[in-house]
Amino acid sequence: MPIFEYKARRSNGASVDGTLEATSREAIADRLQGQGLIPVQITEQKDKSNDIGESLKKLFQSKKVETNDLVMFSRQMYSLTKAGVPLNKSIIGLIDTSNSLPLKEALRDILDGLTAGNDLASCFSRHPHIFNSFYVSLIHVGENSGNLEEAFERLASYLELEEQNRNRVKSAMRYPSIVLGLLVVAFGAINWLVIPKLAALFRSMSTEELPLFTRILIGTSDFFVNYWYLIVGGSILLVVLIQQYINSDKGRLVWDEKKLNLPIFGSIIYRALLARFARAFAMMSRAGVSVTHALGVVSMVVDNRYVGNHVIDMRAAVERGESITMAATKSKMFSSLVMQMLQVGEDTGQVDEMLEEVADFYEREVDYDIKKIGDYIEPVLILIVGAMILVLALGVFMPIWNLASSAGA
Repeated sequence: MPIFEYKARRSNGASVDGTLEATSREAIADRLQGQGLIPVQITEQKDKSNDIGESLKKLFQSKKVETNDLVMFSRQMYSLTKAGVPLNKSIIGLIDTSNSLPLKEALRDILDGLTAGNDLASCFSRHPHIFNSFYVSLIHVGENSGNLEEAFERLASYLELEEQNRNRVKSAMRYPSIVLGLLVVAFGAINWLVIPKLAALFRSMSTEELPLFTRILIGTSDFFVNYWYLIVGGSILLVVLIQQYINSDKGRLVWDEKKLNLPIFGSIIYRALLARFARAFAMMSRAGVSVTHALGVVSMVVDNRYVGNHVIDMRAAVERGESITMAATKSKMFSSLVMQMLQVGEDTGQVDEMLEEVADFYEREVDYDIKKIGDYIEPVLILIVGAMILVLALGVFMPIWNLASSAGA
């Protein structure tokens, strides 16, 4: 997603500048206006995503702040602001205690911004790779409403829940990942160490043409041994090119849509995204953020361009005067049960509570499917292992059978 540099002014004429991540200049302007700022200049930073050197650098280096560090930071800020400690003092103390170098650097810059008279949300918005639009918007609402400590508490709870969901996925994928890794190692060892010796033995024992499966094994092994550098180099180049394509606007949209159609995982990813949408939208609605601004921010929080575009369409429908339920119906993202809950929420004026129920509904489904991932993948892994063993057995034993048959004849 492109990053924009902006210059804006407050209602009192004070100048504010920084960087924000969004889909367009219009989205940046809307966000600034939602924070009570008047945009003066918005320019897009030079896009380096198509540079192969930059892609390699991103592949091996990461300045991303871990979610656990953000949770701890949010919890600490909640405690400090609740205790009435001034923001400058709070930031200084957290700089000294933080274990994350990127977060420390960001906090130093935030401290400089606070010292210069900027508000906290504007200072956070200068670091979009650490504090996303959702984070900054809730901080802005907390500052303006005088409930900054409550904003930090909500953010910490939300981030903790996101981290728990990610950990559940990692736990479910651990077994399949180990099995696939062992298969790759076994395949490499067989091709590098075993097959070359068997090939020399078979060629010395028989003058007849070797069976098809044996020739396939030997050909694969010869290519692996003689051209291993092409395999390694080609794999690295392929990863870089795929990353370069995904980092482009078109590639990101295509990839985000394809992810939702993956076997087994597509449905889980889609429902997890809808749960994130509902949870984030509920939090912003409860915090007092306008519906249109909340939808604009949540479209980026879902971290999926395809789903995000549907949310933007919902926002456009709401701006035309349609209800949230009608806009959600046109998006065709939600089940009929969820639509009924949204309708009840609008009728009773409790949209945020109904959205929380929607998030819980999808999270329960995702949690159940994650626990069943092993059951879904295990038959596929068994078939892969069985196919490898079958090809290896046929390739090794068929020449022996042919030799035995020739000797018996």
